[in-house]
Amino acid sequence: MFLGIDIGTSGVKAVVIDTHGTVVGQGTAALTVQRPHPLWSEQDPDSWWAATTAAVQAIDADVRRAVRGIGLAGQMHGATLLGADDTPLRPAILWNDGRSHAECAELEAATPLFRTVGGNIVMPGFTAPKLAWVRKHEPEVFAATKLVLLPKDYVRLLMTGNKASDMSDSAGTLWLDVAGRKWSDELLAACGLDVSQMPALVEGPQATGRLSADVAELWGMPQVPVAGGGGDNAAGAAGVGVVKDGDALLSLGTSGVIFVANDAFRPNPGRAVHAFCHCLPDMWHQMSVHLSAASCIDWVARLTGAAGAADLFARAEKAGPASGPELFLPYLSGERTPHNDAEVRGAFLRLDNDTGPERLAQAVLEGVAFALADGLDALRGAGTEVAQLSVIGGGARSRYWGATLAAALNTPLVYLQGGEVGPALGAARLAQLAVDGGSPAEVCVAPPVAHVIEPDAALVDRLAPKLAAFRDAYPHITPQNITSQNTTPRSA
Repeated sequence: MFLGIDIGTSGVKAVVIDTHGTVVGQGTAALTVQRPHPLWSEQDPDSWWAATTAAVQAIDADVRRAVRGIGLAGQMHGATLLGADDTPLRPAILWNDGRSHAECAELEAATPLFRTVGGNIVMPGFTAPKLAWVRKHEPEVFAATKLVLLPKDYVRLLMTGNKASDMSDSAGTLWLDVAGRKWSDELLAACGLDVSQMPALVEGPQATGRLSADVAELWGMPQVPVAGGGGDNAAGAAGVGVVKDGDALLSLGTSGVIFVANDAFRPNPGRAVHAFCHCLPDMWHQMSVHLSAASCIDWVARLTGAAGAADLFARAEKAGPASGPELFLPYLSGERTPHNDAEVRGAFLRLDNDTGPERLAQAVLEGVAFALADGLDALRGAGTEVAQLSVIGGGARSRYWGATLAAALNTPLVYLQGGEVGPALGAARLAQLAVDGGSPAEVCVAPPVAHVIEPDAALVDRLAPKLAAFRDAYPHITPQNITSQNTTPRSA
């Protein structure tokens, strides 16, 4: 048995698989996000540990006792700053935090190597500008920082006492030489840091130590090896067999991601496409990233009084695809691909007297789909071929949404058995590789196909005008444009 733990944004998921990759046990525990100021998004690192323990202990005790290895996955980019005693100095600054946009501009102007060696535009979501913000606004915290860890790696520290991180998660800091798979002295120096403040680097299937005796007793399992693991998207890819050049997936979690595996480092920062290491040796990947996906479903469910996601999907289905003129721009936390705009915010447009909860629900499903279509267009514009997408994450549960997504993307969607398990499944498979060896091609195989949703040609045509209107709308809702419109004198 192998345990995979995914430290997400809204919760922690723990999954146990057998040697055939079959899920034999699961546990979850919720997390909350704190937003003390506009653009801020933070979490208490110790809440990750409490939720991790709760999720693991929710698994049957007999299954836990049979675990032979553990892998970790987690939300990327979170800045966890530790002092000399390895205690957090402040709340962790999360991936969807947008406060550091000024620091991004400064780093971009001063250090072009972020785009070439780091492979990406400097965006507020990444770890590097967060540390630049702390350096400027909380100098006493910055001066006391002895170690910077990503969320899953702080949990690893509490599990094993070891300070390590895998290549895929570390690439998202913007301090990694992504092609060379090593820390970059130049990129660290641009933020006033050096390699002594970084964890040791490992590949995803590489062991990073063993569970401590205290934690093993708490969790009811032996002192098993803990694998390097991966950032959430890379681990999710490993879980569904996206491990060869050209394999691709669509992740419908809190955020939305289109992920394409590559056999070489292929940066394309011009359209805000991410280029990172994969969690497997000698592999890389490209991603389009959308900060709000399934989170929009939860938001509009609360807004309209729906009982939850299932109720919201039922309401949308009652309205039907392209049933009204409504447009939803899903930028509740800003956006990355292709706009790189941390300050833009979501909007409903083209509402009329007949707009009701059902049509609002449908507009949100379409709006997320249109944003993902923008991301896919950015990937294809970089020369990346995407023939089909394997679907993972909580949003994979809805076939109805799948039809809208397939039409908006004009791409077949492959739904896999257990695909909704997500990154925790890939983390467990990385643990299996660390303990038993073998090749990723043998262990990280695609689960059986549950069903395939082909794009419906008629629906593609019906959605096309709305997609065009969606793309035309973005420039009109940017803060700069709104400010300009509000300050332009009116003619008499």
